[in-house]
Amino acid sequence: MKDPLPTGELRHVLLPQTLGRHHTPNTEFIVLSVEVWSSGLVVNLQLTSPGDGPVADPEIFVEDHLGTNYAPGGTVTMGSRQLHVFTPAVPVGARSLTIKSKEADGARQVVVFAVPAQGVRGRRLNAAPHRVAVPPSIPFHREAG
Repeated sequence: MKDPLPTGELRHVLLPQTLGRHHTPNTEFIVLSVEVWSSGLVVNLQLTSPGDGPVADPEIFVEDHLGTNYAPGGTVTMGSRQLHVFTPAVPVGARSLTIKSKEADGARQVVVFAVPAQGVRGRRLNAAPHRVAVPPSIPFHREAG
């Protein structure tokens, strides 16, 4: 069995600013993090059962505002944790990733992640010197009191 986890450089680990909890009739899950690799993405889930029945694997997908088509690349389950792998890598310029769940009646948004700027590490902002007109100083006089 081929390991579906991405190879390459780990660029970012994104944590949700809001609780990425989601309920379906067969499963309940929380999106814990998204790993942004140079070769793809890993969505880290915590699974729980909504009742006494078995836990079903959630069907999730990833979107960004650029319209990138993220294809599922495999799933790894370790107890109640599940890693969903997607390719390709996040393109330069993507500023957000949305995790959605496939439902019987369509898709529902689970959580949105902000993506840090990519490809600008180590660069300096070249800005023209900023000159401010300063009024001539007025001597400070202390009033007797």
